Amino acid sequence: MRTFLLSAAGAFAALFAFNLLAFLFLLGTLGATLGSGGSEPEQSDSLVLTMDLRTPLSDLAPTSGLAAFSREQGFVDILTKLEAAADDPTVNGLFLRASQAGIGSARAEELRSAIIKLRDAGKFVIAHTQDSYSTGPSGYRAIAAADELWIQPGSTLLATGVTFETLFLGQLFDDLSIVPEIEAFYEYKNAPNTFTETDYTAPHREAMTALAESVWNVSLDSISSDRRIDREELKSLLESGPISSGEAVASGLMDRIGWPEDAQTAAISKNDDNSLLPISQYNPPFVGARAQQIAIVGGEGAIVTGVSDVGAFGGGNTFASDTVAQSILQAGRNSRVKAIVFRVDSPGGSPDASDQIWRSVERVQEMGKPVVISMGSAAASGGYYVSAGADYIFANPSTITGSIGIFGGKQTISGAMERIGIFPRTISVGGEFADAYGTDPFTEEQREQVITYLKRGYDRFTSIVAEGRGLSEDQIDDVARGRVWSGADALEVGLVDELGGFTDAIEKAKELADIATEEDVRLVFYPARKTGFEALEELFGASTEVARAASVIGTLAGDERLDDALTQMQLLQNERSQALGPILREH
Repeated sequence: MRTFLLSAAGAFAALFAFNLLAFLFLLGTLGATLGSGGSEPEQSDSLVLTMDLRTPLSDLAPTSGLAAFSREQGFVDILTKLEAAADDPTVNGLFLRASQAGIGSARAEELRSAIIKLRDAGKFVIAHTQDSYSTGPSGYRAIAAADELWIQPGSTLLATGVTFETLFLGQLFDDLSIVPEIEAFYEYKNAPNTFTETDYTAPHREAMTALAESVWNVSLDSISSDRRIDREELKSLLESGPISSGEAVASGLMDRIGWPEDAQTAAISKNDDNSLLPISQYNPPFVGARAQQIAIVGGEGAIVTGVSDVGAFGGGNTFASDTVAQSILQAGRNSRVKAIVFRVDSPGGSPDASDQIWRSVERVQEMGKPVVISMGSAAASGGYYVSAGADYIFANPSTITGSIGIFGGKQTISGAMERIGIFPRTISVGGEFADAYGTDPFTEEQREQVITYLKRGYDRFTSIVAEGRGLSEDQIDDVARGRVWSGADALEVGLVDELGGFTDAIEKAKELADIATEEDVRLVFYPARKTGFEALEELFGASTEVARAASVIGTLAGDERLDDALTQMQLLQNERSQALGPILREH
């Protein structure tokens, strides 16, 4: 007993010490902030921003864990900062380090648009690239609109066509006596083909070829425009294979040969202040906390039921239905939020989770809040399902979208198990379907029930899309059947409203909310991004008294920035529960 009391006392003392240190640290931080008038550290009035595209980014900033504590930013944050920089008189230009392994075609399109806006606003953009290790065009395409393109001596430009590769396991499964029993709606729903085939089926090949051609053609169009090279000449150049640095400059694909330090010096020389500021440290002109608000809700990755669990380091799934649906509803209930931009970057997932999120969009529309979709790299299957009912849908030209279809079933492994001396045997009561998802093959009755079940899901999916897009179910069925489309092709068949990126979606949300074009709006992220102390509390169990003390001090100080931060701190935190169950079907 004495040992227990000593241990408990030690734990209490440690927690008290941690809270005390945290509180003292907070007082020091706030004292410094208030002593400087409550503003951010002063920035130069002559800035050149830097950005390294070799650094991987999630689409949205993490909301918890160490990544949130370190204020790690997402791709969307970079886009908003570049948008602000175009109108910021203190920003003179941007220096970019190009990705060597590609950044994805959709992201390349959004970055290209941001670069063009900077140039149109009179800012310079200099980019430097080293060897390209990707056969796709996205790494080059992302920087092609820059004023100056530098390439390292002795390096190679590799920006050839678009390739999709599929690993077919059909023969392996056959050799292992594993029988995939999967039903798909319909012929273009190609995900199950990985398990059942040894090569592309005709519909699978048709869809993927069309997607690759669309992405390649859009890439050629944008690079041709940016580099002022005839499209056919450009096509011939890029398809010729690896291009030396000298050949790249001679052909106009690049402007100068030089080392990264040389390009950086060239960028600095164009600025009064001989320094560069990483874009992560750039503080755009402040928009007051009392400005009208546009809520930003996002989901990235596979769509699952339950609550996002990002873990201590900020990883894990972030497209969990409870978290996303609650965030949408929370934004809808906030009277200061005038519209919602829903950023979707997902290849699909659970139909039930997708249905829950779709309904949350419908609910906030019933509250009078417009919802605008901004599709990232992919909004396919369940990713399209959650988008279908929005007021307006933006896709990038290369966004993988559509795949309106469904599949489900199981892998029959009884034969494989018997080969290694394991003999599964079943006793089942409760009806024919009770053991349907066991190790044995479906019975004919079970298979018919699975097909009926999946068909019901497909019909619901297409009816939701038809209602959301204002088309008949027959019209939707013609472009559904599990087929994927590029964003450019999706526009042609009526699945999206306009081609554009995240910042375009914000402007459309302002329009639908009757906010003047010239009026600044405040972007508010849901779920709320945790402050440093909130992230520490989540990680280590620190007392909320620290955050409350910050609230009191900030309120008394009357500082607008602190007041706004405290408003964000008051948002309800997500419930920490996870609903687990078998995945029987998938969009």
